[in-house]
Amino acid sequence: MSDAVQPTAAEVRAAAEAVKTALDRHLAAVERRSGEDDPAVYEAFNQLAAAAEVYDELLYDRYDEVTPFEIPGTDDSLPPYAGPEEPNAISVLIRRDYAVAEPQRLLAQAQRVEAAEYDDGPGADEDAAGTIHGALGILFGEFEPDEIASRHKEFGLEEGDSTLWVTAADEQAEPGEWLELPFESVDPQRVVCRFDVSAVFDDEDGEDAEDGEGTRRADELDDDLDLDEDEDLEPLDAER
Repeated sequence: MSDAVQPTAAEVRAAAEAVKTALDRHLAAVERRSGEDDPAVYEAFNQLAAAAEVYDELLYDRYDEVTPFEIPGTDDSLPPYAGPEEPNAISVLIRRDYAVAEPQRLLAQAQRVEAAEYDDGPGADEDAAGTIHGALGILFGEFEPDEIASRHKEFGLEEGDSTLWVTAADEQAEPGEWLELPFESVDPQRVVCRFDVSAVFDDEDGEDAEDGEGTRRADELDDDLDLDEDEDLEPLDAER
């Protein structure tokens, strides 16, 4: 880093003072905590983590030194649950990431679905199965997301991270109420539980059972889904 963009010694000192202040506030919040999930403690924890991270970065930029502390990430944790004790309704939010690892396989499978769906030739949009965009629309329109997750290799896809959140609601939404913007308003404080699968867990392999949170690790899932890449798709259900 050049001298022109290095922080000044005064900036590093100010960051250190901010850490001291955050430490005092965190201890005070802990001493006054009203329960296990006191939001004041949670807020003070995040403020301390943020202040320590700033100090650590400035210290390194100015003096090429680091602190002996591991700064916990504040974005990966959920705030204390503040929803109803007995929810009358729940929402299940699922995200699964994939890479298009084999585009030709993806296109071929979409074309096979098109051929099976239309006995007399291509469908209304005969070019749909010839593009990645169109092929994805065909496959995800034909197969359930869980089926695609379990057979992703057949479709030329490679798994990335996935997460599932179960959130509490006071009452079930009216039909069509949230369809326009389904993921716009997710309140982290109403998350009852969450389950994550990620390649970052690969260094924790060696266990055959599910972990304590019920989340399967990515490498275990790969073993379970060790499919023959040349295996044909099952015949389409005529009623689907």
